[in-house]
Amino acid sequence: MQKQELVERVAAATDVTKMRAKAAVEAILAVIKDGLQQGEVVIFRGLGTFAVHAKRAQRGRNPQTGTAMEIPARRVVTFKAGERLKQVVAAVGPPAVPAPPSRRAVPPTPQRPRPRRPSQDVPASAMSQRRRPRTRGAGSHPADR
Repeated sequence: MQKQELVERVAAATDVTKMRAKAAVEAILAVIKDGLQQGEVVIFRGLGTFAVHAKRAQRGRNPQTGTAMEIPARRVVTFKAGERLKQVVAAVGPPAVPAPPSRRAVPPTPQRPRPRRPSQDVPASAMSQRRRPRTRGAGSHPADR
């Protein structure tokens, strides 16, 4: 669900105009953002808890070059679902309305058939000649250099 659909549902449920519903949704989101920015925990009983956690700085690797790099400390927002929300979601089956089609410009490519496995009547000598996967030797990974 996107914000616009939330506004439409709030307008329908409360019998107010979409403009007033949009203003109400924007105000609620602004209050949540301000609270999280100040480090407060935002609790909605029955729904869940929004909180800000500090992540420490850590060392990582650039996946393209393998060079070590420093990942700075940062604050992240987390959401923990409440028990009632978990129960409601668990009790619901699959959605009654199918999900909208994806917005992919190119249709997905059809699946190719899988190659068939050799039949069981292949002689054992032919089976022993299968290639074995190559393993990397010590020092062959860019990170080891």
